[in-house]
Amino acid sequence: MFYRASLQATAVVASLSLLAGCGLLSDSGSEAEQKIVVGTTSEPSTLDPAAAWDNSWELMRNVFQTLVSFPTGSTKPEPDAAEWCKFTDLTSTAYRCKLREGLKFSNGEKLDAEAVKYSIDRITELDVKGGPVGMLGSLDRVETVGDDTVVFHLSKPDATFPFILATPAMSLVAPSAYSKHKVRNDGQVTGSGPYLLDSYKPGNRSELVKNPDYDGFANRKNGAVTIRYFKESAPMVSALKKDEIDAIYRGLTAEEVVSLQDNKDKNSNLQLVETVGADIRFLVFNPEDPAAGNVAVRRAIAQLVDRDALVAKVYQGTAEPLYSMVPKGIAGHTTSFFDAYGDPDKAKAGEILLKAGITEPVALTFWFTTDRYGSSTAPEFAELKRQLEASGLFRITLKSKPWKEFQEGFTKGEYPVFGRGWFPDFPDPDNFIAPFVGKESVTGMPYLKKEITEQVLPQTRKESDRGAVSKQFERAQQILVEDVRLLPLWQGKLYVAAGEDIGGGERALDPQTVMQMWEFYRKASW
Repeated sequence: MFYRASLQATAVVASLSLLAGCGLLSDSGSEAEQKIVVGTTSEPSTLDPAAAWDNSWELMRNVFQTLVSFPTGSTKPEPDAAEWCKFTDLTSTAYRCKLREGLKFSNGEKLDAEAVKYSIDRITELDVKGGPVGMLGSLDRVETVGDDTVVFHLSKPDATFPFILATPAMSLVAPSAYSKHKVRNDGQVTGSGPYLLDSYKPGNRSELVKNPDYDGFANRKNGAVTIRYFKESAPMVSALKKDEIDAIYRGLTAEEVVSLQDNKDKNSNLQLVETVGADIRFLVFNPEDPAAGNVAVRRAIAQLVDRDALVAKVYQGTAEPLYSMVPKGIAGHTTSFFDAYGDPDKAKAGEILLKAGITEPVALTFWFTTDRYGSSTAPEFAELKRQLEASGLFRITLKSKPWKEFQEGFTKGEYPVFGRGWFPDFPDPDNFIAPFVGKESVTGMPYLKKEITEQVLPQTRKESDRGAVSKQFERAQQILVEDVRLLPLWQGKLYVAAGEDIGGGERALDPQTVMQMWEFYRKASW
């Protein structure tokens, strides 16, 4: 989702956790009573799930429950507040969930079927601009059956609906504490998650304590978590070195990551784990622009962009080249752009333009935002400019604006070419294709492609076995290659670095790349 990409984190690293051995133990010193202090630049914009389609999910995953969730290692949603959930028809239009017995919210209120219905209905009734209501486009109505069963009736087949229910945006809230008429903004949370929000100081910290009444999938390995919010990474790293915090996630630059890797021998108490991330960066071409609207121009750019050089020079190996809108690690991933264009080739790009009758260097303006994807965005676009102009086939002008102004510009169709990022709502190929096509594409550029919107997506959404739809999504990716309306550039990597005495770092990120605080524990005190 683009809103989640509003993290103050860098465009380089989707997530990084650094764990030092500054032990904060209770008197008992047991694993379950340990307190972990985490630093991050990913501060929530809201504590109300009905308004959250951004980095606020990080906190929400730890203080709310959803009916289903993504435990570490899972490839599909698993029960959380629900005892079980399943489609009850062959067309994926009726999804039924039975709740666990005895669930209750932190205020003592019963978490029953009516509370679930209230929580989901509230999202659509509030209809918060920029909120998660757009994720519920296939939902027709929510029905309760007794106190413990909920049925979601969909207006059209949608096998991705369980994935949507697993996002923190669909968190369950206590009806008495959350109005259907306004977003809650009193700095408090009334949920049923693994932790209770003991206190919250905007721009400073969140204090989480273990919820004694929690009943869900999370196996909590510590007793409490303090999340400290930093504006910049430098003071956060300084706090880590001074043993003021135990961990860092989201916010370190590529240089800081590389420095940690290079100095690993000097920091023998540090362990670093690297995994493939699902956040992607790409270029968007405006079909109404005289130059960018010419498919030959777009194909020539696709033939010239050197992704290997881009990630090596700008991201120093903390990202990797991306040749499809569906990234590595997601079912159905292909290398379709590489298959079509191969290695960067100036001669082939020139031939593409010449066949289209273009004999002079093409002038284009590339736009990017200055404050959404991190400090490496400007160097990234400088490298793209260098590559294209080195061919002699293009003259590139670079322009930028802060996110709010940048967003206003691309939604009005003012930019010929611009850079965007995407953090997935859920780990399914649908979430890397559907948002970018159709009249209401989240890029701000309508992309009407009937084969995708009227054939591929409807067909795949009828299939609850997501592993059986790879061929359809491979075809969708091939269509994107033919049109080059979007040009994938790179996908991020995820890092978890930990002190030798810290366990759980390898399990702390769920498949949505949301931090599961309960996985961290200290192996031993001293």
